[in-house]
Amino acid sequence: MAITLVLSILIALVVCYLFLTKNYKYWQKRGVPSPDGVVPGLGHFWPIITQKTNTSDFCRELYNANRNHSVVGFYNCMTPTLIVRDPELVKTVLATSFTNFHENGLKINPDLDPLLASNPFFVYGDTWVTARKRLTYAFSSARLKFLLESVKQVCTTFDNYLDRKLKKTGKIELELKDLFSRFTAQVVSGAGFGVDGFCFDDDKEKESFYTIGKTFLEPSVWNYLVFTLTFFLPMLGKILRMRMLPKKADDFFRNLVADVMEQRRKDTTPRNDFLQLMANLERTEGDTFDLDVLASHAVSFFIDGYETSSVVLSFVGFNLATHPKVQEKLREEVISVLNKHDGVITYEALKDMTYMDQVISESQRMIPAVGFLNKVCTENTELKGSDGLVYRVERGTPIVIPVKGLHTDPQLWENPEKYDPDRFGPDRKNSIEKFAFLPFGEGPRMCVGMRMALLQVKACLATFLKKYSLELSSKTKLPLKLIATTFLNAAEGGIWASVRPI
Repeated sequence: MAITLVLSILIALVVCYLFLTKNYKYWQKRGVPSPDGVVPGLGHFWPIITQKTNTSDFCRELYNANRNHSVVGFYNCMTPTLIVRDPELVKTVLATSFTNFHENGLKINPDLDPLLASNPFFVYGDTWVTARKRLTYAFSSARLKFLLESVKQVCTTFDNYLDRKLKKTGKIELELKDLFSRFTAQVVSGAGFGVDGFCFDDDKEKESFYTIGKTFLEPSVWNYLVFTLTFFLPMLGKILRMRMLPKKADDFFRNLVADVMEQRRKDTTPRNDFLQLMANLERTEGDTFDLDVLASHAVSFFIDGYETSSVVLSFVGFNLATHPKVQEKLREEVISVLNKHDGVITYEALKDMTYMDQVISESQRMIPAVGFLNKVCTENTELKGSDGLVYRVERGTPIVIPVKGLHTDPQLWENPEKYDPDRFGPDRKNSIEKFAFLPFGEGPRMCVGMRMALLQVKACLATFLKKYSLELSSKTKLPLKLIATTFLNAAEGGIWASVRPI
């Protein structure tokens, strides 16, 4: 009896092992380089699941370890996944053969996260085409000029907030991600919904847009667990009923949209915010609009406008604090341009701040907000690498583009570890390999909100630099180490800086 039991257990273990490792010769059989260290059932994801590294750095390490190859394969748990290293192959995936790679690899379960599932980043097919058209119109030059008026109001509130803080001591120490998250959350509340987000009001912080964002977007072990289960172990995530958007946040946006639209039904004053535009577009397709659809648009605008832009601002702030000559040069440009526009931040003024564009681009090169892109092959496609490798990608294969690896490759960038905004200057930027610089992606699915993001980032920096200076605080841990428990890049311990009036 005991022998039979032991034998049954051994057979079960062998069968389980064979099942968990059944795909682990996939890349070797196809002549694609793949690293050792595969863990049954988890593939190469053990360091990510145990939070020893994040996905961005994991992809960069594989990129750097395979410099003589155009592609490298790894195993996302049990799924064979292909990393594309060659900029020409990146171009193939994102642009040239876009129809064969048009789906993003990260999917949301609509039953668990109905408001997130309609985000243009996650949808595909006709749904994506419709959403893309709407957002392209929403962020046209004419529309951005309207939205800038709301951004300017936030700039004034931001300025007053810093003034209040500085009046007490003449110098304050702030965590930059926290500071800029307040700014972007307030922009979202005003430009997105035409309401006050209370992001700079200490008395109402608990009900602010800033606080809502922190509940599901700030780095934490729980949020990272939810992210991992949702995107990399979706079956387990579905069984455990894990949702990216907490019910509290879901209720917040549904109630917000319902209340705002009800008030506007009674008050016919013209509105130019994002929510009103989406409602108007919904009406063109029928006599009324669906509040759930509008709430979904609201969540998309919030996530896209709040978190990514504040990440970019925090790392730009870090680089300005650690490169005082760059900070001073940028301040001189801001003051010079604003003087030409009567001291007012206008659409044209922001467009004229070209050195600021260089500063932002160089910061995004060194530490992009998102360190990788994830696509799915939708039709069997042949890829030909610069190393001579010809590989037939099968339909359904996940494709990863290691953005951070491309951004810091010494074969593509001169002195990539040096912060040098001049590399994006008019005399050098044309030599940059287009598909080696991907802060907003590229091709038809590149970030449609890019212009809105840059608008608020530049307005924030202009407001800050014309009156205040940044100096890195000793509380910032150097060299910067990125947190493992996050999808977007964030610094461990935060980025702390001293703020002074100039």
